[in-house]
Amino acid sequence: MTYLTESDVHNYVNGICFKTGPPGRVGVEAEWLVTDKQEPHLPVPVHQLATLIDEAGPLPNGSAITFEPGGQLELSSPPLSGPATACSALAADLAHVEKQLNEAGLRLEGSGLDPHRRPSRQLALPRYVAMERYFDGGGGPSGRAMMCSTASLQICLDIGADRADLQRRWQLVHRLGPVLLAAFANSPRWRGRPTGWRSTRWAIWAAIDSSRTRPAAGGDPIAAWTGYALAARTMAVPRAEGPWLVDPGLAFGAWLAGGRTPRPTPDDLEYHLSTLFPPVRPRGWLELRMVDALPDPWWPVPVAVAAALVDDPAAARVASAATERLCGGARPGRGIWLAAARDALTDRGIAACARACFAAACEALTGMGAASLVPVVEAYRERYVDRGRCPADDQLASGGEQ
Repeated sequence: MTYLTESDVHNYVNGICFKTGPPGRVGVEAEWLVTDKQEPHLPVPVHQLATLIDEAGPLPNGSAITFEPGGQLELSSPPLSGPATACSALAADLAHVEKQLNEAGLRLEGSGLDPHRRPSRQLALPRYVAMERYFDGGGGPSGRAMMCSTASLQICLDIGADRADLQRRWQLVHRLGPVLLAAFANSPRWRGRPTGWRSTRWAIWAAIDSSRTRPAAGGDPIAAWTGYALAARTMAVPRAEGPWLVDPGLAFGAWLAGGRTPRPTPDDLEYHLSTLFPPVRPRGWLELRMVDALPDPWWPVPVAVAAALVDDPAAARVASAATERLCGGARPGRGIWLAAARDALTDRGIAACARACFAAACEALTGMGAASLVPVVEAYRERYVDRGRCPADDQLASGGEQ
């Protein structure tokens, strides 16, 4: 049996998590709450969803379909060239699925948090059983809500062409994180009432085990992510037979150092990394995880904006300068993240940064071959960003109905 060392973790992070190459591909992972049109306050059984999707047949553009523990439906596009191609592919696959669900009386809800139904885990996979036990046992009081009631839109961008490009992108996406969180906040209600947060989803995630949800440290990305992985608590140890060992009570680095036997294997490292949920997660690509789920027609907007601000050189310069002003020359601290989730674009500093970033993104998209996305980005910009609003404000104004 081969056991790991800290050098092995560093080499894995360097060679797999931060594998560089020609940039430009974009992927979208869109999660949706599923409700019954006649009984929206009741859960929709996952087995019913799975049967309907099987009956719909293959998706035209090959997006992967998975389910989250509470029955949330996730569509993940393949990595494609540019935001327009990725959004177009996912839109066609989404329409294919929606048609089947609508005919069965079901609806996909684009919201970051289920506003009415209580958390209820439907999936019995060992991973989710272990995760639930971990959070119930002290990993965070909001764990079940995170697992079963939240939905996000995750944007996947390339790591970068080389180390210098990687460093630039890593720094920029972390500075952009609170701006994207605020501009697209869409979860202000929980259990039928306003929470005081425009992104309650983010607040729920922030309330669980901070060793696996806080942003990674600054500096060298390889060293930062290696340190993050070593410092994070071990959630569970998978076993081929019998119940998994949940929360052995030590960080992964302490396990490596012999704090528990047998020591971790490469498979244990891969599993451990899959249980880390920071706002930006490196997986061979940069996975941006701070955006609430959004309804049609808005869900392509964060994909377009993020891709433009990271991939287009001129837009990236504008975004870098605007976010540097917002953060005072440093990475965003906890106070900026909290303001983004609570106040969104009513925060004057975040709003000014968002306006600069959206203007730069709109200007860049045509030159990136994504002119088809400009109208919806401009419409979103006019309706929300230029007015210091976000979709959460619509929910609050309408009493939660979208």
